[in-house]
Amino acid sequence: MKYNLIRKMDISNGPGVRVSVFMQGCEFHCKNCFNSNTWSFDDGTDFTEETIDKILDLCGQDYVKGLSILGGEPMHPRNIEATTKLAKAFKEKYPNKTIWAWSGFLFDKYLKHKEVSKYIDVLVDGQYVDELHDPTLKWRGSSNQRVIDVPKSLATGDVITMC
Repeated sequence: MKYNLIRKMDISNGPGVRVSVFMQGCEFHCKNCFNSNTWSFDDGTDFTEETIDKILDLCGQDYVKGLSILGGEPMHPRNIEATTKLAKAFKEKYPNKTIWAWSGFLFDKYLKHKEVSKYIDVLVDGQYVDELHDPTLKWRGSSNQRVIDVPKSLATGDVITMC
């Protein structure tokens, strides 16, 4: 698996200052995707144990509120194992910080039974749809996407959205 970019101080992908990891590779190819340079699974940098250690070190700063995992598509079958490994390591080290993730895969159709869901606090799900683009939406690009409280959704069995 590969990643495209690590931002050590990101304020646009979740609340507060966050460390953001952009995974490499996506097959959705949404029209006018903001990050089409992450589509190829062949580009990017190898995602290794050292990468996880680097991300965890960056997240250790007191001002960092959490980790954001985007793409590309972090939940693609070629990426989900590494995404899960990172999320689990993060939650073990920083149980009081949050993980936000973005995925074109729907929570209730694909992700709620995956191990990675045990570690994610907020999931923005659904593919970006250019015709539904709305710049006033918080944390998402198009109105079909949902901002999901994952722990509450897992506890109730229903999708609980935050906004």
